[in-house]
Amino acid sequence: MASRPALGLRARLLSAFALLCVVTASAVAGGMYVQARNDILQRAQDAAVQALKRRMEELFPLRDPAPGPPQLAEIVRTVTDRNSAGVALYGDARSRGGLNLDAVSPQLRETVSGGVVAWQRVLWQGRPVLIIGAPVLIAERGRTPRPSGIEVYVARSLQPEGRSIDELAMRAWLTGGLALVFAVVLALLATRGVLRPVRELGRAARLLGEGELRTRIAVRGSDELADVARTFNDTAAELERHVKQLRAMEADARRFVADVSHELRTPLAALAAVADVLDEEAVELPPHAARAARLVSQETLNLTGLVNDLIEISRFDSGVAALALNQVDMAELVRATLRTRGWSESVDTGLPAGVTARLDPRRVDVVLANLVGNALRHGAPPVSVRLSADPRWITVEVRDHGPGLDEAVLPHVFDRFYKASAARARSEGSGLGLAIARENARLHRGDLTVANAPDGGAVFTLRLPCRAPDPEGEGA
Repeated sequence: MASRPALGLRARLLSAFALLCVVTASAVAGGMYVQARNDILQRAQDAAVQALKRRMEELFPLRDPAPGPPQLAEIVRTVTDRNSAGVALYGDARSRGGLNLDAVSPQLRETVSGGVVAWQRVLWQGRPVLIIGAPVLIAERGRTPRPSGIEVYVARSLQPEGRSIDELAMRAWLTGGLALVFAVVLALLATRGVLRPVRELGRAARLLGEGELRTRIAVRGSDELADVARTFNDTAAELERHVKQLRAMEADARRFVADVSHELRTPLAALAAVADVLDEEAVELPPHAARAARLVSQETLNLTGLVNDLIEISRFDSGVAALALNQVDMAELVRATLRTRGWSESVDTGLPAGVTARLDPRRVDVVLANLVGNALRHGAPPVSVRLSADPRWITVEVRDHGPGLDEAVLPHVFDRFYKASAARARSEGSGLGLAIARENARLHRGDLTVANAPDGGAVFTLRLPCRAPDPEGEGA
């Protein structure tokens, strides 16, 4: 299952600012809305109750302590205005018209019948309404007021207050939206200020990774990002210094190897001539002297091969190795490599005809000879060479059927002077053969790889372009 892509720093900062703004604006606007709503309703409620109480004072003295519907209607007209409706009750009698008793809850009627002024906000016919119930008391001098049995209920519409509350809510939403826009603008400014040095740091790190060791970052201000920039600059300067030292040491080492290798060629040529004479005379020497002569001859040949390999690798290091390109029949080139070294009978081949390429035959011969020679010396028979091609690439596979290479060895096979076994430290190889083979492949803009076959043995795969780049393209 593919992982979801992570949000960038800009998106995370914008989301954080927006979320903070939404939460803060919602909390503040919500709290203010609730408080203002309660205040508006409370003021409307208090004003309505006080107005009802003032109007009820106009009822005294009661002209009829046991009023009928006409008198109850007169009471209703006294305590209401054009913005309210009411109903008056006395026993089973009630005023006609006005407020429908269905809007008055039983709980409110029970409270009012007990001699207490009470009110209740309800939703009646889809509209918010404040219903106030009040008992008409009989007050006599020197005596406690007592209920007269008359109950008055007045309903006042809360729609004006509802409109005010709706406007307040709209303002709260508008304020929250403006705050969100303001927060996004602030977030964009903040991310711009934060991301600019981060982007500069990322660009500088990429350039540094690509080898631009003189890359530095402009230090602005004295905050944490400035500290990071200064640390990067110090690190880059130190890295540049160390790389310069390492490059100088590497150049000295390469120059030393190249100089020593060239200086050794002259005495080695003389030693090789002497070794040839010793080989010819070894049959006439005493046994121990003959063995010593053959040993000197063999070690001279090994030393000559090592010096030649060192000279070749120094050419690659200094960039002077060049290609001498010719149109080559690959099948014939492989056969010539095997035939020249006497391996034709020991190697199984699969070489289709008609595979041609523009390559350097000497360098390809060096690669093939190294691969086949290693397979014969260190692998197990049968050793095979297979040739294949497509419109762009030629592939040569060299395989043996031995135990293969240890997994820990595979990454180092083409390292210089690397030998898979410590027991081979004094073998005839220089440890440079595979390194030189890969350099020759890369000089052709190809490659050389190695892997273990599933059924045993090592497989070296040489891939070369059908047309290698011209020497001028290599700058040789």
